[in-house]
Amino acid sequence: MMPTENKTDAAMVLGLLLAIGLLGGGYFIGQAVQEARSMDRFVTVKGLAEREVRANLCIWPIGFKTTGNALPEIYAGIGSDKQAIIDFLTGKGFAAAEIFSSPPRLTDYHAQAYYGNQRPPNRYSAESTVTLRTGQVEKAREVMQASGELIKAGVVLQTNYQPEYLFTDLNAIKPEMIATATKNARKAAEQFAVDSGSRVGAIRKATQGLFSITNRDAYSPEYKKIRVVTTVEYFLVDD
Repeated sequence: MMPTENKTDAAMVLGLLLAIGLLGGGYFIGQAVQEARSMDRFVTVKGLAEREVRANLCIWPIGFKTTGNALPEIYAGIGSDKQAIIDFLTGKGFAAAEIFSSPPRLTDYHAQAYYGNQRPPNRYSAESTVTLRTGQVEKAREVMQASGELIKAGVVLQTNYQPEYLFTDLNAIKPEMIATATKNARKAAEQFAVDSGSRVGAIRKATQGLFSITNRDAYSPEYKKIRVVTTVEYFLVDD
């Protein structure tokens, strides 16, 4: 049988070990709670990046129309006008590979009952389009100013066709714009952190917005405004 004093010493050692264990466990639990709370502190900010670029692709549809009372006359007129437009464009320095034509669309006014006795003097009307698709944007704009030459040549141009300007090199500038948007987002987060007496930590989550390409304004569609907004969540850390 163990002596009484040995039992007492063993109990004291066991109690001391339990106390140390409780103190250590409490410390780590406290640290975990503190870290969990710090992980819950974050700020969500948005960063904007904008850039103005010139369009690098011009699509210019040139619509034209021919009227007459005989189908052979109509198709001959359409063919002649189409060739006149092609010659006009190639004569201005555009390659044949940049020029495309569409089949004619024929309308027979006499076959349309709603005209009644008010039929147009010409039975047939045919419309077609020759389209220029080129990367020579500025040159295309200059040639548009000279399109009156086609009217002088007898080509009846349709005014409901407008040129379209596109920017196709978005992938080349995406990385830099995303970096700029993220940098601007961090600036906003840093200001928030200063106001709240903390500092910005690591990124918690980041979401890239969609890139948008719009005309700079209604009067210069050859200039484009590119815009992207990123949403970033940063941890906030106490100083």
